[in-house]
Amino acid sequence: MSDSAARDRDDAETESALAHPVVAPDRTAAYGDHPDQVIDFYAPRDGRTAAPLVVLLHGGAWRAPYDRAHVSPLADFLARRGFAVASVEYRRGGEGSGQGQEPGADPVAGRWPETFDDVAAALDAVPALAARELPEADVRRIVVTGHSAGGHLALWASARHVLPEGSPWHLPAPPPLRGVVALAPIADFATAVELGVCGGAVTQLLGEEGESADRTAQADPTALLPTGIATAIVHGEEDIVVPLAVSEAYVDAAAKSGEMVGLTLLGDVGHFPLIDPAADACAIVAEEITQLAW
Repeated sequence: MSDSAARDRDDAETESALAHPVVAPDRTAAYGDHPDQVIDFYAPRDGRTAAPLVVLLHGGAWRAPYDRAHVSPLADFLARRGFAVASVEYRRGGEGSGQGQEPGADPVAGRWPETFDDVAAALDAVPALAARELPEADVRRIVVTGHSAGGHLALWASARHVLPEGSPWHLPAPPPLRGVVALAPIADFATAVELGVCGGAVTQLLGEEGESADRTAQADPTALLPTGIATAIVHGEEDIVVPLAVSEAYVDAAAKSGEMVGLTLLGDVGHFPLIDPAADACAIVAEEITQLAW
């Protein structure tokens, strides 16, 4: 496929995924004081109880213009498949990020340490908040999923017990998860930087050269292996936003660490069909979650 054809395809897939109306949650609860520290809860649409709980982390290159609203149709899709869903908002880069940037440049990716503070706090709060706000959920059966930068955060959230003990996000034991399903994740930072994924988002997230080594050790999923958590990756073979090579590098690193990570490749699929309820790829995502949740 030519570069122009690939871009046209990506544009059409993006338009389709983002064309769905925003679906309001059944309930929303705060896990902190900042306006972005909230979780939207979606009850299973079939009325079932003791439903597995899917924690959903949205993507958008960790940048402020992209929030959880664009994955609300996916949350509703999963709720219609019988899941309880907790869609997490978190602080992203963008506030004051215009300093030193060219006019019209994208906001800076991520806020360090706030993005990670929030994801850690949200995952820690989910069981209690879900028990209160979403009694239909079985908090003993939690699967974390996320798309793109949210896929990175899903992998990271499942690996906090691997972080150095001095890390503020370290857990003394593996989190009680059934597993992780990462959708086209920014899973390997070195490969993502090499390919310039999302306009250099990883480099922005990691900060200046003097900061980047320590941040990489704490934030790069490839540096946090093995996790001992069941992990599956779903990736479109035609993805030009986060190329397949990024996930392949993570899977290879996992294998070298002695851990098996499932990689489901979707032919003739790019980046956004994975979160598009109108796309066949989205049904495959739901099936991958089902395999771990049940």
